[in-house]
Amino acid sequence: MILLVTSSNRRVECGKSLEQTVGESVEVCENVRKAASMLRNNEYSTVILDDPMVEAEGDALESLLNNLGLAVPVYVNLAVSNAARITRELRLAMRRNRESRMIAIRAAESQLRSEIRDAVTGILLSTELAMRTPELPAEAIEKLASVCQLANGIRSRLESVN
Repeated sequence: MILLVTSSNRRVECGKSLEQTVGESVEVCENVRKAASMLRNNEYSTVILDDPMVEAEGDALESLLNNLGLAVPVYVNLAVSNAARITRELRLAMRRNRESRMIAIRAAESQLRSEIRDAVTGILLSTELAMRTPELPAEAIEKLASVCQLANGIRSRLESVN
């Protein structure tokens, strides 16, 4: 869902046009304070902000930006932009956001894989050293060997993902 924040008299027309071209429902809000409240109560993929209104209500903008969550802010000027241009700006912002999220996801996956790999290496070293303990019961050696086997399986899966 998209939130369009503008006091322009073209807001309803613009909202309907965006719904048709983007294929996502659009809610229209006339002021920044109300928009901040709407953001606290609903989830939006994008928040389109009309520049002149943002400048006029700059003090309330901080509250709005703090409540964006995962919504992408898009700044436009409805006084000089037609619906086609706003749609282009919206699509570009959504694509940039999608690409940056994918980069962040890949980085997080890589970091997690690295941390798991380090932990598995530690488990393998500790269990191999423990199995060398003199006079360790055969039952304990068997259980430690099982832990080594499981850790090696995890390591193999991690390496196959790369």
